[in-house]
Amino acid sequence: MNDYYTLIKNKLIDNEIYERVKDYSKERNRVSTYFEIGRLLTEAGSKYGDNIIKDYSKKLIKEVGKKFSVKTLYKMRQFYNTFSNKKFSPLARNLSWSHYTELLIIKNYEEMKYYTELCITQNLSKRQLREKIKNKEYYRLSETSRNKLINNYELELKDTIKNPIILYSDSSNIKERALQLLILENIPYFLDELGESFTFIRNEYRIKLSNSYNYIDLLLYNIKYKCYVVVELKVTELKKEHIGQIQTYMNYCDKYLKTVDENTTLGIILCKKSNNELVVDYSSNENIIAREYVLRVKDSD
Repeated sequence: MNDYYTLIKNKLIDNEIYERVKDYSKERNRVSTYFEIGRLLTEAGSKYGDNIIKDYSKKLIKEVGKKFSVKTLYKMRQFYNTFSNKKFSPLARNLSWSHYTELLIIKNYEEMKYYTELCITQNLSKRQLREKIKNKEYYRLSETSRNKLINNYELELKDTIKNPIILYSDSSNIKERALQLLILENIPYFLDELGESFTFIRNEYRIKLSNSYNYIDLLLYNIKYKCYVVVELKVTELKKEHIGQIQTYMNYCDKYLKTVDENTTLGIILCKKSNNELVVDYSSNENIIAREYVLRVKDSD
């Protein structure tokens, strides 16, 4: 019993010293230390019972510091038991302890795995991670997309785009022009809300059809999937004529913008209310998808 306590105490003291001296890598060392302490707490608990954490916490608070409460030690043990699971990729030491404290709140294993991978691939800050969890990004993916993730199948671009798309506005009822301006006010957020690797080309992108000009609401490009993305904004329910319009714009992009080594254009109809059955009924193009938008008031910091 005392042997486990001594090991834990010494590791925490070493980590405290390390944090003062080597600032550039202290977070990586903290994660490794807490993971190892989680292992020791798990082993000690199996030998001496769950109350051992309370006993260790009392001693550590006196001898090392106040921050090593019962709750913190339980979290270290949970951290080890979760991320030593072979289903997870190797422990991501580029994530901070703050990231892990957010992730450990999640009860669903697949959801936790999703956000862990997202942190790694998109280099999310703790605040960005918290926002994505709060906005239930995982559950805004389709059931098909989540099943693909669970079974490690490759996702298509349309699989990665959430429904609904969350936008922040002071008004709950706006016109199309106002919706476009709202998106343009914070285009990085909108691109991130759509998914990974989107980049903005321009709004009101002018194209010539026959003898007249038309304007694509938003023209984007996805770097990862190597394709143009046409976004049409509608403040009404999805209608069949919307599908014909976006199909025309997508055909234009495929004919005049796409190169031979790029993939066919994706069309997104962002509307107040979507009905995916309409898309199936009126379009043979599987690259057209409909997504609803939801307007929310931004929480004050």
